[in-house]
Amino acid sequence: MAKIENEMIANAAKIIDAVRTQNPLVHCITNVVTVNDCANILLAFGASPAMVDVFDEAYEFARISSALYINLGTYNREQETAAVQAVLGAKAAGIPMVIDPVGCAAIPKRIGILDHLYHVGGIDIIKGNMGEIMALGGYKADVKGVDSNGDIAGIEEAARFLAKQYHCTVAATGKADVVTDGERLVRVHNGVELLTKITGAGCMAGALCAAAAGAAKAVGADMVTAALAGLMCMGIAGEQAAEKTKLPGSYRTVLMDSIYTVTGHTILEQGRLQC
Repeated sequence: MAKIENEMIANAAKIIDAVRTQNPLVHCITNVVTVNDCANILLAFGASPAMVDVFDEAYEFARISSALYINLGTYNREQETAAVQAVLGAKAAGIPMVIDPVGCAAIPKRIGILDHLYHVGGIDIIKGNMGEIMALGGYKADVKGVDSNGDIAGIEEAARFLAKQYHCTVAATGKADVVTDGERLVRVHNGVELLTKITGAGCMAGALCAAAAGAAKAVGADMVTAALAGLMCMGIAGEQAAEKTKLPGSYRTVLMDSIYTVTGHTILEQGRLQC
């Protein structure tokens, strides 16, 4: 098992370095609370962010992008129409799509939105917290608003079910992140509790997964590996930032700096996976 885990870490490390060299253009339709955080963390990661959520621009912009990231955090009517166009553009261009169903455990309508986007153009990665993934899989979710309450019993079963239902990779974030394509299942043991004390850590992790997905093809990697790369990068940067400060205000700034310094070598040295 250790050999498999080491191979996965090595392949994820290649994606991290590929992001730096490929500079993937990530088309983001995200929420107003964290749009600036997502843009800046993508820049720090080595990607190129574009926050395009206007209906009559979304289709053409998705066609020239490397990946599409849709976040449902403050999903409004304009974003809804733009997202459909962006998904159609992503499908036409053959680029990966990552969706973050923020709040779907508290607002069931968002499950229908995800389902609609899937039928319009498909989904490559669903990235959500454990409560959201449980809700999407039809299980009882332990949430408070848009936040999930720690590690949740049954998350592996729910994530596998969801991955098979949508024919995609599912990444559920929590005390130990869970990533699965319905067959393979991996837990990421990087990260710290301080990440839960700042707004948008999950949104930023989703953006990193999208950038990793956009660079994965360059190194022959799949979407499971891309999700692992994004989550390990976020978790390791979170650990490094927590060594420098324990206060949430400064932690956000140091986290961004830490993302900037993470390389493939960092992943090889500090990545912790469990198959």
